[in-house]
Parts: sequence; structure tokens; C-alpha cells
Amino acid sequence: MRPTAKFSISFGLVTIPVAAYNATDTSASVSFVRIHTADGGRVRNQPVCSLEGAEVSPDEIGRGYRPHDADVVVPLSDEDLDALPLPTAKTLTILAFVAGGDIDPLQMGKGYYLATDSPAAAKPYVLLREAMERHERVGLGKIALHGRETLAMIRPMGDALVMQVLLWPHQIRPMDGVLPEREVEVHPNEVAAAETLMDSFGELSEEDLHDHYREALEELVSAKLAHREPEFETGEEQPSGGQVMDLMAALQDSVRAAKRSRGEEEGDEGRAAAKRPAKKTAAKTGAKKSTAAKSTTKKTAAKTAAKKKTASRGSRRAG
Repeated sequence: MRPTAKFSISFGLVTIPVAAYNATDTSASVSFVRIHTADGGRVRNQPVCSLEGAEVSPDEIGRGYRPHDADVVVPLSDEDLDALPLPTAKTLTILAFVAGGDIDPLQMGKGYYLATDSPAAAKPYVLLREAMERHERVGLGKIALHGRETLAMIRPMGDALVMQVLLWPHQIRPMDGVLPEREVEVHPNEVAAAETLMDSFGELSEEDLHDHYREALEELVSAKLAHREPEFETGEEQPSGGQVMDLMAALQDSVRAAKRSRGEEEGDEGRAAAKRPAKKTAAKTGAKKSTAAKSTTKKTAAKTAAKKKTASRGSRRAG
């Protein structure tokens, strides 16, 4: 695996030369090509000059920048870009250490594994990783990658450091028009039912992490090539996207469906709930019987003592 970039992490006066490697692989995802529906021919994007109308070869393609306030494109060479007085072009300077939960997930972009780029970088590399892990912090800084400067987050992951590219705050769009138009009141019993449903989901399984869509697509393509009908596994029918009329009933039905999917019996919870009050009732009944028994014993003892005293008095009178 070839590194996508090389730079240094600046941690105070400590410098760590690193090489960045792509942490994700999108080549395994489903992708389609455009075709001409009349004959099935591929429709390609050809680089064509807008002035000449002719196709341009890759070695004739350069970079240009169009200012926002002008309708003109300014050509820029690699020498022009290398001459920019931009310290982030070669160094990621950590500007702050924050809790990982403070980073908005909407800002997170592509991830890179960071490896040491020299033997001398091993010790400061491990030092930074362990310090962030023990302090439960991530590092924030700026780095220029692929011709543009971006925010970046450095965090420990296992025995390695990982860099996550972050969007600038102004790149996150406002939520105008997203929230419900009217105020919605949610009752506490509905929230409790939703929490019960959340607890019933359990953890992710290996089956949940399987790309079923890609598998079904490959079966469809294989069937077309073999001139046969595709064979699909029958999955559980998903509920339609219609309006939910009875929210509580839908939540309760969802809990029961989640338990059935795990092989649990629907009556397990009811029987367990029925047993709990029975134990309390039995305990109370036992307590009442014990109290009654003690009371009866005391009364019987008192009567016996009274009879003995009466008999004793009668003996003394007779004497």
C-alpha cells in the first residue's frame, strides 16, 4: 500500500514525520456505469476543451482557479502552489486537544492511518498516542492535502494514530426546513416504550454487517449472463412508510417483533412480570402468617399462664 501523503505532526516542540495511508476502500462498494440504452455501449466522460471543442490528452491537463467575483480562470502550475507560504503544506500543527465527543460527526470526512516515516519518529509517535489515550483526548490541527487546506483530527486507534479529515464549520448547512412545522408533545410513557424498544435491539451481528444489496445485485447479473431467473433469499418484509396512527401500539409491536427475531417467546416478559408480584404477595402472606402465629402463640401462652395463676390461688385457699 502506497502512502497518499507525507508530512510531519508538530506537537509543541516535538516533530513526528509520518506517512498517511487511506484507511477506507470504496472500490468494493456497488457502482454502476452509464450506457447507451439503444445498444448497450459505454457512455464516457471525455475531457474536452471548451474553446476548441477537441479532446485533451492527460499530459495537457493542468489546474486553474476561478475567483468567486470574476468570470475568468487563472492557470496555476505546481511551482506556483509549492511557493505558497503555507506551513500546513508540510506540517500538521496540533492546535488543541479536546474530548472526542466534542467533534460533530457531520464534520468527519475521510480517514487515514498514520505510520512513522523514520526510525527516530517511533518514540514520539508512541508517546503522543499513549498520552491522548490516557488523557481521553483527540488532537485538532490543520493540514493541506490534495491542493486544499483542511481541518484534521488525530486520535489513537489500537496501537496506531489515525487522522480524520474534518469539514470547516461553514461547510455544515443550517437545519432550516428540517424540523417539524408544529410543536410535538411526547408523553413520558411513549419515551419509556421507545427506550424499551431500543434495549430490545441488542448488539450488531456479523449478518448485520453484510452487504446484502451487493450480493443480490451480483446474483441478478449472474442470472442475466446465464439467461436464467435470479434466485433471491426471501427476507423479512419491511413495514411500509405509511403514517403511524397508534404510536404506543407500534412501539409495543416492534418490541415483540424484535424478541421474536432473537427467538424469545412473547410471553417471557409477561411471565417474569407475573412472577415478581407473586413473590411479593407470597412474602407478604408469609409475613402475615408468621405474625399471626406469633400472636396466637403469645395469646396461648398468656392464657396458660393465667390458668396456672388461678389454679395456684385456688390451692392456697383450699389449704
